[in-house]
Amino acid sequence: QVQLVESGGGMVQAGESLTLSCAASGIIGSINTMGWYRQAPGKQREFVAYFDSVDIPIYADSVKGRFTISRANAMNVYLQMNTLKPEDTAVYYCYALLTSVGVKKNYWGLGTQVTVSS
Repeated sequence: QVQLVESGGGMVQAGESLTLSCAASGIIGSINTMGWYRQAPGKQREFVAYFDSVDIPIYADSVKGRFTISRANAMNVYLQMNTLKPEDTAVYYCYALLTSVGVKKNYWGLGTQVTVSS
């Protein structure tokens, strides 16, 4: 069984920073892509940042220059969020497209809340 567990969310004021962490565990053969999505109240889930299949970081325009995705190894990714804005308020989800017991599919964490006050 594969699990993605996020941590690091919280409540901050505009202009401050937070770092999110995601740890993958379980029977994992290979990870194709891994990164972060977010969902604000009343909005659709949108991508924030991820590592593509050749490990290149890809960012949404709304976070370029403020957020940085990094990884310690294949199973752990981080999202450094600087200069946070109220519009960054959302539940942040870790996701991975990976192969487990021969089956490739998307996996999602349960999410961590980020709230930015003005």
